Amino acid sequence: MAELTFDCIDVRPLKYAASPTLAFKLRISELTGQPVHAMVLRVQIRIEPQRRRYADDESELLTHLFGDRSRWGETLKPFQFTSIAVTVPAFTGATEVDAEVPCTYDLEVAAGKYFHALSEGVVPMVLLFSGTVFGKGGPGFWVEQVPWHTQAEYRMPVAVWDELMDRYFPNAGWIKLPHETLDALLKYKAEHAIPTWEAAIEQLLAGGP
Repeated sequence: MAELTFDCIDVRPLKYAASPTLAFKLRISELTGQPVHAMVLRVQIRIEPQRRRYADDESELLTHLFGDRSRWGETLKPFQFTSIAVTVPAFTGATEVDAEVPCTYDLEVAAGKYFHALSEGVVPMVLLFSGTVFGKGGPGFWVEQVPWHTQAEYRMPVAVWDELMDRYFPNAGWIKLPHETLDALLKYKAEHAIPTWEAAIEQLLAGGP
């Protein structure tokens, strides 16, 4: 039976991608020395916001996502960033592969709101692994499942996200506005409990509070 461990050792913006994409570099080790013929790996990435501190300006922008700061003990919970599939080629001992994650700056998406609110530091993440391992040994092939409890923690620098988005939306947010205006709109939406960007802009144009 294969004994696998997983580590995330780096993350970087993927160069020359058609849309914003992060490449998470995974190191996969097989500890018994059995050759792995191939692996079909599923990776679920969750953000764990409760594992870091927030400056006052960050907290204000996060109100729309987690509510008033007095309630964060209840509302600051892990949430889904993405799920992807990765095909791992044959290896013995250990190998490294990139898990490519398409990204969006859409501030209607929880992860987009969260990343936009952070000015510095790191994003605490946990990567959960599952999938199928194919090996060859003895009289033929063997097939095993990656244990569901297999995971790896990673703390992605906020600067990596900023670098990625600056490549595709330089000095602007997803709706092509200066960052200062985007921050003000996000605060306005949170203060007045407005569900959509369209409703917020319509209220402002109508001379609303």
